[in-house]
Order: sequence, then C-alpha cells, then structure tokens
Amino acid sequence: MNKKLHVRKGDTVMVIAGDSKGQQGRILIINKDKQTAIVEGINMVSKHAKPSTQNPKGGIMHKESPIHISNLKVIDGSGNPARTGRRIDPKSKKLVRYSKKSGEVIK
Repeated sequence: MNKKLHVRKGDTVMVIAGDSKGQQGRILIINKDKQTAIVEGINMVSKHAKPSTQNPKGGIMHKESPIHISNLKVIDGSGNPARTGRRIDPKSKKLVRYSKKSGEVIK
C-alpha cells in the first residue's frame, strides 16, 4: 500500500483528538505502514529502563509515543490548522499541497 499521506516529516501539526488534543509540535518520524507519526513533545510516555552501559543509572525515561495520523492536522502559514489538498502550482508546474481553507501553499 503506497498511499500518499496528508502530513510529512518536518510539518508542524496540531493534535485534534486524544489526550494531547490542542497541542502543537513538529513531526520527527512517520511510519507509513502503520500510519502513525512521532511528534516532538506530544503523547509522552514514561519508560522504565534498566541500568546499561549507555545509561548506567537506569531509571524512568520520558519519550514520545506514536500517534495516528488521522488525529493530526497540518498548521498552515498563518498558524491555523487546515485540511490539505494537492494541486499543480501554475508558476512552478509542480504538485504542491495547499490549505483548503485559505488557499495558500503549504511548504
């Protein structure tokens, strides 16, 4: 399944559902197979780690957990969450993403 997603690595997104609803962050990793994304500072979980050579003390580590991409909306240039569409840009003749609300191109 090679489906195009409405989000990309590096996009600033807003969470629209779940415990982190309303929070914003930047996408770090996307898993296309599971359709999940890891967003910086969102959906944090506590992981208990045994002492190891890299972490000699062990203890509780806080890290981001994946969130489904259906719960994310891209933030457009004006700072508002937006649904995205694709169209051919008349200037560059390339396929670009745009905000369906404002019509502006999303970088």
